[in-house]
Amino acid sequence: MESIHERLAAELSLPPARVRAVIELLDVGNTIPFIARYRKEATGSMDDTALRALYVRLEALRALEARRAEVLRALEAQGVLTHELSAALDAARTLAEVEDIYRPYRPKRRTRATVARERGLEPLAARIYEQTLGNPAKWAEEFLDPSKGVETAQAALDGALDIIAEWVSDDAALRKALRESFLKTGQIVSKAACEGDSVYRLYTDFAESCAKIPSHRLLAINRGEREEWLKVGLFAEEGQALQTVCAAHVKAENDCGRMVARACEDAYKRLLFPSLEREIRALLTERASEQAIGLFSLNLRQLLLCPPVRGRVAMGLDPAYRTGCKVAVVDETGRLIDTAVVYPTPPQNRVEEAAAVVTALIKKHNVTIIAIGNGTASHETEVFAAGLLPGLPGVSYMVVSEAGASVYSASELAAEEFPDLDVTLRSAASIARRLQDPLAELVKIDPKAIGVGQYQHDMPPARLSESLSGVVEDCVNTVGVELNTASPALLARVAGLGPALSKNIVTFREQNGPFSDRKALKKVPKLGPRAYEQCAGFLRISGGKNPLDNTGVHPESYAAAEKLLALCGLSPKKLTGGLPELSDKVRALGEATAAQEVGVGLPTLRDMVRELSKPGRDPREELPPPLLRTDILDMKSLVPGMVLAGTVRNITDFGLFVDIGVHQDGLVHVSQLAERFVRHPSEAARVGDIVSVTVLSVDAEKKRISLTMKKQG
Repeated sequence: MESIHERLAAELSLPPARVRAVIELLDVGNTIPFIARYRKEATGSMDDTALRALYVRLEALRALEARRAEVLRALEAQGVLTHELSAALDAARTLAEVEDIYRPYRPKRRTRATVARERGLEPLAARIYEQTLGNPAKWAEEFLDPSKGVETAQAALDGALDIIAEWVSDDAALRKALRESFLKTGQIVSKAACEGDSVYRLYTDFAESCAKIPSHRLLAINRGEREEWLKVGLFAEEGQALQTVCAAHVKAENDCGRMVARACEDAYKRLLFPSLEREIRALLTERASEQAIGLFSLNLRQLLLCPPVRGRVAMGLDPAYRTGCKVAVVDETGRLIDTAVVYPTPPQNRVEEAAAVVTALIKKHNVTIIAIGNGTASHETEVFAAGLLPGLPGVSYMVVSEAGASVYSASELAAEEFPDLDVTLRSAASIARRLQDPLAELVKIDPKAIGVGQYQHDMPPARLSESLSGVVEDCVNTVGVELNTASPALLARVAGLGPALSKNIVTFREQNGPFSDRKALKKVPKLGPRAYEQCAGFLRISGGKNPLDNTGVHPESYAAAEKLLALCGLSPKKLTGGLPELSDKVRALGEATAAQEVGVGLPTLRDMVRELSKPGRDPREELPPPLLRTDILDMKSLVPGMVLAGTVRNITDFGLFVDIGVHQDGLVHVSQLAERFVRHPSEAARVGDIVSVTVLSVDAEKKRISLTMKKQG
């Protein structure tokens, strides 16, 4: 049997030695961000996404091996383990195949076959199953026993056929063949379960191939079934399936053969098909969930890595009707400096008063950007804010997603940050900070609440949390964290730390003052050598003793970095302002020569050059800045053919949702993304991208805007 690392290598098309190296690094406790960033020579520069995919598959294969071993022990304990069974288990490639092999020996609940065995009818079943010439009815008379409930020959035959049906149902090879056939040729079908109109109207008379049904449609159908709007099932050609079953078990055209054929039909309809239907629907749902989780993870990564708006005082507006619009002003560092509550929307409509308060706050604190939450009363609040801007030159606004803001506001973390602030005002502060630095603010919120996926509430919670937490961790470590200003929530996402150590770091910082160098981390209680190794390279100290502490160069490579600078005739003292000339000098020396001289691999050398050229670099700043607005559109003002700039807010399997400056995001269907064929919307844009779109149609009643990114005319 091939080893796990050999199978992983084959599945992922990677060299076996590389896979073995990654597994070894994981097994000794290294984090994925650390491996991705600082062990590139061993991994062939695999990024964190590829490493996580490998890790997830590794865990699945190890679970398969654990179950295989468990089944082997169970068969051995029962005294039924044979060389053939052992070989079949070794050859099993999936958990389903392992379970199929174990199925005949697994303890069962009381079945019709169990009752028949208790009545002593198994010898009769075996004799019939041999399908030799003879009279089964005559044989059955030998098993009459009224005390056991076998009063007639027909009762004996029926019991024997129940046993044969169970044998047929437990045939591992047959189950595998039918499963593969159903997955290729079967269909998922859905019908209306009750009268009335619903969002599931498209699926009230629906059928699609198991092999082709997209994940979003399957998940929608599943939800419709849970909400009792739909009846859902698997359709497979019964005649063809019965032929497969009979071909596997009917060996003769005689009385016994015909009885076995009857048992095969019963086995298929009563046992095999219902069981395989459940299995296949579960398998398809698992696949759809993995695709949806993958898309959610991709969207979340792109959202977290949206460019920050640095160095600007921001105002956050959390809109509402009855309770008023909450206002919070935060300074350039995100520190809360002022709050208010105004009522520019119905039912109060105190517009003039609200305008005076907001304008005064903007002028008092030199606010230059306004972040408006996209929840209830967002459009009216946007109209109000946009109306103020002609008298406030240099001020612009952006509507931001407030998904999860209420969750954060009521959290212990928010209470610690703003102990004297009302819950609703905390939300306004969070909205302002989301515009200033999306990553630093969104890490405080459960990723599932951020709302950049599809059907996230239908996903397996543990798997979704694991995947999204991994994305947050990767993003935080990609950007790096300022050790002396980061919140506990942000520090907790740094590789090797976690909530307990992050609190210890903040407590140490409060008691002893700012960290002067990375080495001081070793003095933090309970932060041992392994944690230090994992986290140190991702923590930045600007203005510290050692300028290397403000780079992504790991302390283990400081000597190599200093040697590189000396080799290029550059002084470490000039590092604070950056050394853009370093790359030219290394190129002149030759990368291979430079790497050999300083004793590192080429990937590490290139990372080192990039970091030393621009210490404290933020990779997000290389992306286009967010689209800030000074005016507003109304849905009624949209007409087909209008060309607009918009921001991609969400990506689903069927298209992009784009904010074009009206309250409702427009949809660019996958068929409208480009002149060329686009397999998936994620190929055409990223969350946060600014795109040019043309209005195709507007349905004000249903609040739907159809857009295209194709050239018109």
